[in-house]
Formats: sequence, C-alpha cells, structure tokens
Amino acid sequence: MVDTLWLALGGLVIYMIIVATAQKRGLLPPQVRAQGPITTLHTQYGKVLLDRLASPKRFWRAWGNFGVGISLVMMVGVFLMVILAGVQAVSNPQPTAVSEPQNVLVIPGVNDFLPLAVAPEIVFGLLLGLVVHEGGHGLFCRVADIDIDSMGLALLAIIPIGAFVEPKEESRIKADRGSQTRMFAAGVTNNFAISVLGFMLLFGPVIGSIGVAPGAPVGDIVPGSPAANADIDRGDRITAINNESIANASELDQRLTEVQDKQVEVTVDDGENERNVTVTRELFLTHSTPSVVEGVNTSGPPPHIQEIGGEPVSTRAELHSRLEANPKTTVTTDKGSFELIAGAYVGQMEEGGPLANQVDAADAEVVITRIGGERIVTSNDLTRALSDTSPGDTVNVTAFVNGTPQQYNIALTNGPGEHGYLGINVQRGTGGIVADDFGVFVYPSQQFLTALGGNGPIGIEEFISKSVSVLFLPLAGAVGISQYNFAGFIDPITNFYTVSGPLGFFGDGVFLLANILFWTGWININLGFFNCVPAYPLDGGHILRTSTEALVSRLPISNGRIVTRTITTVIGLSMFTGLMLMVFGPQLFA
Repeated sequence: MVDTLWLALGGLVIYMIIVATAQKRGLLPPQVRAQGPITTLHTQYGKVLLDRLASPKRFWRAWGNFGVGISLVMMVGVFLMVILAGVQAVSNPQPTAVSEPQNVLVIPGVNDFLPLAVAPEIVFGLLLGLVVHEGGHGLFCRVADIDIDSMGLALLAIIPIGAFVEPKEESRIKADRGSQTRMFAAGVTNNFAISVLGFMLLFGPVIGSIGVAPGAPVGDIVPGSPAANADIDRGDRITAINNESIANASELDQRLTEVQDKQVEVTVDDGENERNVTVTRELFLTHSTPSVVEGVNTSGPPPHIQEIGGEPVSTRAELHSRLEANPKTTVTTDKGSFELIAGAYVGQMEEGGPLANQVDAADAEVVITRIGGERIVTSNDLTRALSDTSPGDTVNVTAFVNGTPQQYNIALTNGPGEHGYLGINVQRGTGGIVADDFGVFVYPSQQFLTALGGNGPIGIEEFISKSVSVLFLPLAGAVGISQYNFAGFIDPITNFYTVSGPLGFFGDGVFLLANILFWTGWININLGFFNCVPAYPLDGGHILRTSTEALVSRLPISNGRIVTRTITTVIGLSMFTGLMLMVFGPQLFA
C-alpha cells in the first residue's frame, strides 16, 4: 500500500505541473481555478433554485435551530474524542493499520479500508455528501438574505474532495449571529440527515431482502493446507461433508470434529457451479503460544503435527481422542517436537478471582485439565463444564501449574453469564495451541448481516446502536470486532448471501443498492463528524466563533473580541495538535 501511495503522490505532482503550465499560458477557462494540487470549478447556476427552495423561511429557521443544537452536541463530543485520542497517542502509542497516514485519505485503493471494488459507491456517497453539505450552506444563505458570490466543486487533482458556496463577505457580516450559525450548521445537519435516511433504507427493506446462503462461507484458505491442495478457494461455500448437508460454519466444524476418516468428500458451491472434491486431511498448527512450542520453528509454513505420544494422527477427532487419554504428552511435528499439557490454557487470571486466590504464582502458566472429575481437553470443554454450574458452587479443579499437577476446591462466583465463574480468560484450542486438519477461515456472513439489521424490525435505540456499529464495520478486522473488514456486498462475498423478500425482484441489484446506501451513510456521517471539529476553516470553527461571541457578549466585560479570539484560538490549536497526534503520534512515539 506504500507503493500505491507513492504512485498517487507522483501522479499528483505531474498533474500540478500540467495545470500550472496551462494556467500560465491562459488555457484554463475562467470557471476553473487552480492552486497547487487543488482545482476549483466555479458556477453561477443554481442561485434561482436556491431562492425558490428558501421561500418557506419559517420552516428552514426551525430546521436550522435543530441543526445548531445537534452540531453543538457533536462539537463537544468530537473535541473530547480528539483530545483523548491525542493523549492516548503520546502516553500509549500503539501503531495500527487504522493510524497509518494513508488511511486518513478517503481515496479507494490508497486507504487500506476503502477497496477499489466499491470506488463508484464511495465516490457517489462523497459527491452526494458534498452537494447536500454545501447546498445547505447556500440554502441558508438565501434564508438569511445573504448574497452568494459563486458555488462549485473542489478537486484534489481529478478527485472530488469538497464543494463550496462563496457568500459575499460584506453581506454575510451584516447578518445576525443566529443566521450565520444556522448557515454554518446546515451542512453538518444535512450530512447527518442523509446518513439517517440511508441507514433507514439499508436496515429496513434492503437488508430485509438479503439472507445468508446455506453452507459454510470460505473467507480465506491457509496456504499449503488440505483445503488449498483440494482447490477450495476464497468465496466458495462448503455445502456438504460426505454427502451430509452443512447449514453453517458451526455444522462444518462439528462434522469435521466427528469424522475420523483421513479423506472426506466435500461439496463446494462457487456461486455458479457445484462440485465435489476430495480433501486429504492432515493436522497443522494455526496458533501457538511461544513458551509452549519452544524449540519448534514456527516461521514460514505452519508446522504439521505427525504424532501424539508416538502415535500417528491426521484428524482433530484423533487428536482429541489421544489428548483425552494423555493430559501430558509429546507432540511431534515436521519442524520439531514439544511437550504439551492438554487442557484449557489460562491466558489471564482476574486479580482476586476464584482461581487466582488459589494459585501461588501470579505469573504462573496454568492449564486446567479437569473440572469436578470431567476431563477438560479444550477451551470449549471448559465452557461446557462451567455451563452446568451456578455461582456459589464449589468444584474440584485439577490444573497443571508450571508443569506440576495441583488439586483445588474452588467456590465459583458471579461472572458475565448466569453460570459459575472462575475469574479467568482461556485461550482457544488446547494447552496453548490451536490445530486444524482442513485449512479454511470462515467468513462471518451472519454477523455482518445482523449488524446491518438482518434480524427483523428495529426500534430507535437499536437503530442508533446499529448506525454507530456501521462506522466500525470497514475497520472490523483492524479493531478486533471480526476477523474481516466489511467493505460491502462485493464479489466473491455475494456468494454467501441470497436475495428474496420485498426487493427480491431486483435480483443482484439489491447488493448494489445496499453498497450505495452503506457507503453513502458511512461517508456522510464521517463528513458530519469531521466538520464538527471546532477549528478553522471547518464549520465547527465558525460555529465556535459565533457561539462564543454570543456568550461573551452577555458578560460584563469590555474586551469581548479579545476574549473570543483567545478562546477560539486555544481550542483550534488544541484540535490541530490532537489531530496531528492522532495521525502521526503512534509512528513518532512508538
């Protein structure tokens, strides 16, 4: 992605040279003006339309007052968020994909989270957002009888990055503070209104017409795994194992765990054709704790497990059976051997929790192998065993602490669920490793559909909750919400979904409509938040000035202009510093 960024910068330099040469020779029309990489297109068209739209002035003033209230609340929230994020970037700098500088740019293909596949939908949402934003400014100029000099579009080279309305400065200054504030808040209000409308359509009839297709959706394939060797690919759906239908990812995992055959017949649907392939299974490590697999080379292709306690194994069913009989055993791989204690590996113990109060060493390596006489091999076994308990129950726990078996009688407490709680977090798999015999990563198709309202009608609170969650879906894989980022319903992801319901007659066009609404809502709500930053030249900076002037004018002081300038300057500089730290701090201070 760094290469793509440099290509974009190189193209920008070439564009600046060409435009500067054309401007010097007088080849640009008067409606086109250029300054550095920014090109603006000016027009006088639209003024008559704005005059007509502005005629119900009482209505627009009421809408403007509502928008001012929304904007002020958002400005306070954005101010606190930026300050806290800036402090976090200095005190605990953690460089992530989200904080990479190129990901600040809303440019598909350069921003890691805005793929080229949905560039048309993103550009449409951006253009619509810019038009309604600046259109709101222009409309409220005419509501307040502020004259407009020109309107137009701002481009970064050939990419739209903004629209503008240029009010005549002397006319704007004559308007009262309330009219100016409503005018500055109008763009933000319109962006939020477009987001609400888009999300209402998305969460309602559009997502209501999309369902999850049967089968296990393949999000990715482990290179060199049995599935890869059988030509199963990203975008496929696994619909049957040994001719037994698979409804979802859970059933796939269950069938593969139960079946002990080294070879399984897998039915695969790629969206156009269904085919049967034979998968020859072999065990390999997908995740491992370094202290557990010490001495094994985990770089490059994942280690393949060959033997457990000297006995050959090929499937998870065989692995579970061998480990159930031998809590402590030797695991032999093609890259070395290691000793494994098969049980629920404790990743973290809650200070003062039931288990922590029994274990002497705070940094001990703890593996739980029995609960109340029941053998615990995996983290799932521990979850099932605790599900049958209640807070207050006393259970006998067998655990290996730094390799030595210990017995504890532990009184369970209240936890996140209704069952008993040990006060621990355990790692997936067994004993600090996760093994697989197939090699697919499942795409969370149902999780994303549910996040977009795919579980029926929703109320106001749930609508707000889903609107907030949508902001993070393009970053879902980076912020830990999911293993994958959600870019929309694009190929080959569309193979994981079906179209029916109220808009079923549109066919695959429903996916395009969903993408347009998703990205239009996402872009507009982010435009609204960004413009609420209380700093010049953003709308938030202008609203801050007029609001501060109105507040200071009521105070019994004679130098109100100086006080206003001081307040707005301090807040503006704080915002600029916070934004710079958010973008560049993790790289500078890490």
